[in-house]
Amino acid sequence: MPRLLLLLAIAAVLYILYRRARAVPPHKRRAEYIKLGLAIAVAVVVVLTITGKMHWLGIAATGLLVALRALLPVLLRFFPMLASRLGGAATSQAAGQGQTSTVETALLRMQLAHDTGDLQGEVLEGAFKGWRLADMSREQLEELMAYCHSHDEESARLLDSYLQQRFPGAGPFGQGQQGGDHGASGGFSREEALQILGLEEGASREDIVTAHRKLMQKLHPDRGGNDYLAAKINQAKDFLLG
Repeated sequence: MPRLLLLLAIAAVLYILYRRARAVPPHKRRAEYIKLGLAIAVAVVVVLTITGKMHWLGIAATGLLVALRALLPVLLRFFPMLASRLGGAATSQAAGQGQTSTVETALLRMQLAHDTGDLQGEVLEGAFKGWRLADMSREQLEELMAYCHSHDEESARLLDSYLQQRFPGAGPFGQGQQGGDHGASGGFSREEALQILGLEEGASREDIVTAHRKLMQKLHPDRGGNDYLAAKINQAKDFLLG
């Protein structure tokens, strides 16, 4: 009976870990599945040990797996850092490439790649918190748009910018986009204005003007731009030069 209870407890824990892995955003699931795999391995070793079918080496292996489980978050952070260092030479040769502008609202964070004009975004609040927009289906994005309309119209307009680029010719998506200055509020800090233009503190007037000009070229309607992002970039330039 105690063994049966133990098996049921282990099964319940593994099921909870599986459900948690399925609940996280897609780009984070790999790490959760690795944790789940380690948990399954530990569970198997524990069961074999308590039933007397595991050699003492198996017990040592269990301890090693537990240690790896504890070190896993550190390792997952270390490998991307190592990869970025190994790729440092290539990055330095591509000076100016990879620069991005960041626009953030209450619900979304959007990045515009200067070299390609591509938009990438992440959800900051709501049922899809932590999700990348690129991992979301059309139906999920429409659900997110409805949430943005009910909670923050500026987020809806920013999401509309992404949808226009990802689904060209399928809009309009943002019902709240009509009228006025398209909700591009000028109430941001110097740091936010620099992020919008993809600049760092200490940027000169020439840097600001150049960044603005390049971004406005990327935001041409034929390249997936829209009035909302253009207004944000114009206001960032005016704020920094004002």
